[in-house]
Amino acid sequence: MLSRRVLHTSLGTVAVAGVVFGTTLTPLASAESSSHSTKPGPKPTVVLVHGAFADASSWNGVVQRLQADGYPVKAPAVPLRDLPGDAAYISSVLANTEGPIILVGHSYGGAVVTNAAASDPDVKALVYVAAYVPDAGESPAELSERKVDHPIDPLPVQPTPYPAADGSIGVDLYLDPAKYRSAFLSNTVSRDTAAVLAATQRPITAAAVNGRTTHPAWKKLPSWYLVARQDNTIAADLERFMAKRAGSTTEEVNASHHVMLNAPVTVTRLIEKADKMTR
Repeated sequence: MLSRRVLHTSLGTVAVAGVVFGTTLTPLASAESSSHSTKPGPKPTVVLVHGAFADASSWNGVVQRLQADGYPVKAPAVPLRDLPGDAAYISSVLANTEGPIILVGHSYGGAVVTNAAASDPDVKALVYVAAYVPDAGESPAELSERKVDHPIDPLPVQPTPYPAADGSIGVDLYLDPAKYRSAFLSNTVSRDTAAVLAATQRPITAAAVNGRTTHPAWKKLPSWYLVARQDNTIAADLERFMAKRAGSTTEEVNASHHVMLNAPVTVTRLIEKADKMTR
């Protein structure tokens, strides 16, 4: 989601990017087939939180499969303005959701759910999909700068100034549309599809990627992590490092950073596994 280079903007020096380390893995089956819960009782609501350079529609394939399997689903639009504010917004979605919750985060959305779930007793599990999993005091930008065995190229981020409500100048970060397909999608979709996704991408502010976590929920909740082996946005090694540190049950899939587009059944299966294993 972020680049490993340093951007110089009117806000000062802004670090942005993504990378990864090793962990013990539970291999995924290669077949893309959805699993169904066999235990009785009401199913939890699955709340799906997207990250930067995308929107809630990125979850469409997962939403369809979860609903077909009888799960209530919410996929709110994340403001992508600042980490505390984004987490507070998702916390409000959780507060207005009845019953148990499986909270899922992709990319920057991983940092959001890490903070949002900390004070909500109804969240029973966290699922990270090629996502940032910050510890207390860490930001996504800082994690992106971590050295790994197999680093990725810097993201082609385009900083764009905008007037903030308080009169200051903020900085939005976009991915270069001409390089969106290789950076975000690892060339796994057609050029036409990539062009549409690049045109509709939602920017994230420089302030958001530098936002620091306060109370990481993964320290008290069970978590699952899906590593994307072909990720050119957050390096697979960094994903493995964060998953191992969080004690997550970890699986891997051959997919780009946009895992939900490449392998929606794999993502769905992991979410349903988190449900069954916490019943």
